[in-house]
Amino acid sequence: MWWLIAAVGLGIPLVLTAMPEFGMLAVGGVAGAVTAGLGGGMVAQVLVFAVVSTALIVVVQPIARRSRSQAPAMSSGVDALRGRQATVLERVDGQGGRIKLAGEVWSARALDADAAYETGRQVDVVEIDGATAVVMG
Repeated sequence: MWWLIAAVGLGIPLVLTAMPEFGMLAVGGVAGAVTAGLGGGMVAQVLVFAVVSTALIVVVQPIARRSRSQAPAMSSGVDALRGRQATVLERVDGQGGRIKLAGEVWSARALDADAAYETGRQVDVVEIDGATAVVMG
């Protein structure tokens, strides 16, 4: 019972401070409670608490730090235009055409050489090939 109280006691600062170490210690407390429930003595309970808590801190903390330090990938330039919608200004087919993309007029061609998109239609930009937007309907 004391291990569960300790686990809850360690879980409260986790919620208040968002420090994951408290959560790992709380899991160690639950492991100590399970050991006690299975009939393990006090030495076994403390040992399980210490091993589980230490293992979690040693394994999980570096992974968490690494994922926090990696900035999300930001697209810029023509990469940011991929996946956006555009409006057809002049018929677009496999040979060419014109679209309005991000407030600018771009030359465009259809991804599928047999496809054709008429004026006013919304298309999706699949990629930018040089100064030409490759689109699909």
